[in-house]
Amino acid sequence: MNDYILLKQGEIVLKGLNKHRFEQGLLKNVRWRIKPYGHFKVYARQSVVYVEPMDDEADVDEAFEALRTVFGIRTLTRAAACEKDKDAIAKLAISYLKDAMESAKSFKVESKRGDKTFPLNSTQLSQYVGGELADAYPQVKVDVHDPELTVHVEIRDYAAFVHGPAVAGAGGMPLGANGKAITMLSGGIDSPVSTYMIAKRGVRVIPVHFFSYPYTSQMAKDKVIELAQILTQYCGSMTVEVVPFTHIQEEIRDKCPEKYFTLIMRRFMMRIADELARKYECGAIVTGENLGQVASQTMEAMACSQACSSVPVLQPLIGMDKQDIVETARKIGTFDTSILPYEDCCTVFTPRHPETHPVLEMVEEAEAALNVDELVREALDGIEKIRVKLYE
Repeated sequence: MNDYILLKQGEIVLKGLNKHRFEQGLLKNVRWRIKPYGHFKVYARQSVVYVEPMDDEADVDEAFEALRTVFGIRTLTRAAACEKDKDAIAKLAISYLKDAMESAKSFKVESKRGDKTFPLNSTQLSQYVGGELADAYPQVKVDVHDPELTVHVEIRDYAAFVHGPAVAGAGGMPLGANGKAITMLSGGIDSPVSTYMIAKRGVRVIPVHFFSYPYTSQMAKDKVIELAQILTQYCGSMTVEVVPFTHIQEEIRDKCPEKYFTLIMRRFMMRIADELARKYECGAIVTGENLGQVASQTMEAMACSQACSSVPVLQPLIGMDKQDIVETARKIGTFDTSILPYEDCCTVFTPRHPETHPVLEMVEEAEAALNVDELVREALDGIEKIRVKLYE
């Protein structure tokens, strides 16, 4: 009995003539994600991706868990296949779902007939298989309205499939389907979540971290690398660009009005990210900003910092409630690392009374005391590249 994994596609099914491109991207990601777990055949038919183990060495359990983090998949389930014959289907359902049936108090059967040449319609097939299951497990009652267990039968191109309830997949779009972006990755709660959310829209990410040693410690940098490592299960392997930011912050402290410290710092971050976006042919910069959360995240402040970018600045968290961000961080596994007590560069030289409604011309005037181009070039030349991989 072959134990398949069936992956139901998400938004890809809504695509038109370019659907094939998105589907091929998803298949490539699925093959890469399960490569360590053995030899599988991966193919798509009728908006379903089939993952078929090709030998007994293939670890279906581990592959199934890995595929739960692959973007582009709406639901996934384990299933068994047989010939497209009603008796064979009923026999398979009785044996394959034995444990589930024996532990359930009630059940029903739902059928889908993708192959319209099959002689029974969906209702007739459900009634037949349901009757055979009821005879095999008389202690389990039939309940078509609120069953404890739903048995699924699917008649597809090459075979009939039997399975229990599906589990939710990661959703979104296949990674890489919508280009690349620079993502600002600090050690806080927000930026790993924004990185995850933009990756969910099919964007490959290049994380950038601003490091201000000795004001921020090696442990703070290690924390960010750990966050990036956690994110690889969703975003794939990445190279973190660690930008030396100490000299820039010291220059701002020494030469600019205190109320503009954070604003000018953010503008330097945008300039550096913009240069990296051009270098790596990225279409956008991604930040973890959330409207009104801190002084630098008012509309006026964000407009001042984004004025330094030549590419769009995307803010996946802009309208989210903080509790929703925290819940997402817990779900993706970054929360516990994010709250470790190692602060990032944004806490260095924090102004006592930051300007929350800045005027761009006044910020530019304050910034004129700095040799902006030289400081940006120095930071770019000093970048440390740290590779994080999902698999060695």
